[in-house]
Amino acid sequence: MRLTSLTRYTFSLSLALAFIQNAAAQAVTTTTPAAPVTSLGSSFLQMLFGLTLVLVLLFAGLWVLKRLTGGGVQANNLVRIVGATAIGARERIVVVEMGQTWLVLGVTPNSINTLAEMPRQALPPGSTPNPADFAGWLRNTLNRRNAS
Repeated sequence: MRLTSLTRYTFSLSLALAFIQNAAAQAVTTTTPAAPVTSLGSSFLQMLFGLTLVLVLLFAGLWVLKRLTGGGVQANNLVRIVGATAIGARERIVVVEMGQTWLVLGVTPNSINTLAEMPRQALPPGSTPNPADFAGWLRNTLNRRNAS
């Protein structure tokens, strides 16, 4: 819903700017019967002013967007991804740490399902889970959990 109101606001702002530009162009053409010869320096200054105006509007729009969406991404230590591996073109198995629990999740484009839940475990010293080794690590961990 916020995105819809932001889209409407952006669309309204762009329409207003287009209307003002059109009105200014008509005012210039109706007040001056013959176009004066402009110098290269004058054209450059006009282009530089237009570029500055566009950049100011861009940064103002980004500032408004940041204020409306709550300030961007903030650090959250509640959930941490321990590891993940792809099991298909669009399917993954992900181990997520929440507090003292690890959740093994099956992630597809349409859903996220909990496959297993286990207590938090210490990673072997000197090993950080990487995608190439994660499949073997997950298999060993699940085998140890199921054996006990």
